Parts: sequence; C-alpha cells; structure tokens
Amino acid sequence: MSFDEIIDRRGSHCVKWDMMDKLYGVPADEGIAMWVADMDFRPPDCVQAAVQAMVDHGVYGYFGDESKYRAAIQWWMRERHNWEIEPDWIFSTHGLVNGTGLCVDTWTAPGDGVILFTPVYHAFARVIKAAGREVVECELVNTAGRYEMDFDAYDAQMTGRERMVILCSPHNPGGRVWTQAELRGVADFCKRHDLILVSDEIHHDLVFADNIHIPMTRAAPDIMDRLVMMTATTKTFNIAGSHIGNVIIPDAKLRADFGARMAALGISPNSFGIFMATAAYSPEGAAWVDDLVAYLTENKRVFDDGVNAIPGLASMPLEATYLAWVDFSGTGMEMAEFTRRVEKAAKIAVNHGPTFGKGGDSFLRFNIAAPRSVITDAVARLQTAFGDLQ
Repeated sequence: MSFDEIIDRRGSHCVKWDMMDKLYGVPADEGIAMWVADMDFRPPDCVQAAVQAMVDHGVYGYFGDESKYRAAIQWWMRERHNWEIEPDWIFSTHGLVNGTGLCVDTWTAPGDGVILFTPVYHAFARVIKAAGREVVECELVNTAGRYEMDFDAYDAQMTGRERMVILCSPHNPGGRVWTQAELRGVADFCKRHDLILVSDEIHHDLVFADNIHIPMTRAAPDIMDRLVMMTATTKTFNIAGSHIGNVIIPDAKLRADFGARMAALGISPNSFGIFMATAAYSPEGAAWVDDLVAYLTENKRVFDDGVNAIPGLASMPLEATYLAWVDFSGTGMEMAEFTRRVEKAAKIAVNHGPTFGKGGDSFLRFNIAAPRSVITDAVARLQTAFGDLQ
C-alpha cells in the first residue's frame, strides 16, 4: 500500500471528518481534520484479509478459543518490546479508555484521588470524573520544549487520599519516551505513596529515531504487586473502531480483582477486534509498522520545519506518537485568537490544549498521520494564517 494515497473518509460515519464541522466549525469539504487520534491510512493487508475472511464466512457468532490471539500478543511483546508475558495475564477490554475505566472502578472508590501527569490524554480525566473520583494533576515541567517530571513537587502535593497513578508511556500529547530513570522515578513515587500504577503504553510501537520504549514491567520489576499494563493494536494499526485493548496484569491478586470486576460487568471482547488484532501482531504487521514509522518520521520533519519557521510557534520535538504538540505562547496571542486563526483562517480542526489539563493552555494538538500532501497543505495554511508574524 502507499501511505500517500488520499482516502476520502467524509460521509463514512468517521468522527474525525464527519463531526469536525459541528464541533469546531471547520467544514469537511474545505477543511483538514487533524484532531482525533486515528490515522488516514488503511491498515496492513493482513488485517484487511482477516476481516474479508469473516465476511466470506458470513456468520458472525460468539468468539471461542483465544489461544491464537493470546499467542500473537505474546509474540509481539517478546519480538518488538523484549517483554515476556503469560497468556493468563491478558484481559481484553473494549479499547483502553474502557480499560482505564475498569481500573479506576476496580481499585479506587468514590472520592479517591487519581493522579495524572498533565498535560495528558484528555479521556483519562473524563473517565475519572465520571466515576466520581478526584483528578489530581501533577504538572509536567516544560524544560526548553521537553517535558520532565518533578517528584519533589509531586510528593508535596500528596494528601493521602490518592490511590492510583495513570501514566501515559510514551506520552500523549508531548511525545516523550520516558527514560529508565524517569520510569524508575514513577515506580518509586508509587511505592512511597502506596499507589496502584496503571501504565498506558498504547503508543509504544510508534517510536522515532534512537528512542527506545521501555515497558514499565522491565523498568521496575519490583513493583508487580501494584502494576497494571495496558496495550493495544488500535493505535499502531489504525483499527480504533474495533474497540479492542489489553489489560495485562502479572500479579495474581491484582488479576483476581480485575477479573472479578469484568465478570460483574459482563464484559467480553467482540470477534472483529480479536481477528484483526491476531492478524496485526504478525511478521507482516511488523513490516508495515516499520514502513509506517519511516513515513511518519518524514511527516514529522515536514510539519516541524514548517511550523517552527513561523515566529512565535514551537512544535515540541516528537520522540514517539503521531501527535504534534504546538506551543503558541511565543505569539503573545490569547488562546481564542490563535485558535481562531487555525480553525477559521487555516480551516484545520485540532484538539485544544486546555482539555489535556494543567500546562496545556498555550497549546494545540495536531495529528500528522495523514498523506504527506495533506501535511504540506496544512503547513502552508498555517504559514498563511500567521503570515503577519513573518
């Protein structure tokens, strides 16, 4: 397949394109959708073939025997992340937002604090608040355009009501790949304050250049009694609509807790997601991901070079993900003004920084997982919209 192919997603019940006019006032016929974190690429042929096989069979009944699915997950984690897991550690959820909600439900109670390192993926806070828990924002430090953690400050924030940390690793929206030392710092922080650690590693396959993602299980093997891992095929292979995700729990007691909650809620995965994920976690899927990352690397260069050439704009250097995090503070503009220029003048729909929590006020998030011609067009539009700053 060619990542340069333009696929018209309008009118296909695609939230990214069909909802941007209603939500952002950017008309789909002349705008560019750069908000929702899915890609404008088709998945690899192996995934398409798995869906076609289901269609050809023509009966969509209950799924049974997950042995191949679990073996595929084991193979992928071993081959791509040097992480050995057991099949009975794996729970399948309806995506990782659902997985997050189940973790919050299992290990916290109404009124408990759940810690986020903000700015961070907005769905975490939404789920926490909806469950009647308190969002505790430990703000990341922006050091010369690179997010870092300040555990002395975080220690001082703790009240004793906190029960859980949700870590985004790699980080969305800042694109950080956390180092061994930083991950060790998170683990020690959780030990000091007796916190369950939920490590959302959904972007772990989309890592650039010399950066290496370290699964939290490898970074801190001494915290298995408080660690819950979350991974998925959905971001990696652009199959988010399959709503399939994995909560992987090495500790037997934590597994029992989580399994009981899933059973009480009657949760089981859909067969489409299992077939697609099994096909994706394969040598053919791995080759596709390598090609994807190479393509995104050039998209990143084109976007960053163009945006950083605009006075007052700074695109945070991406170590992972396809989500560019652009700081507009250097323009001196209020958020309403720079957002208006992006959405009304450039006609680009983007995610607003404040939805990601503390530290996001001067930012907008741009999805660069699109054909390069789209990225080039978006850069040209932004340069025109902020042309008076040249």
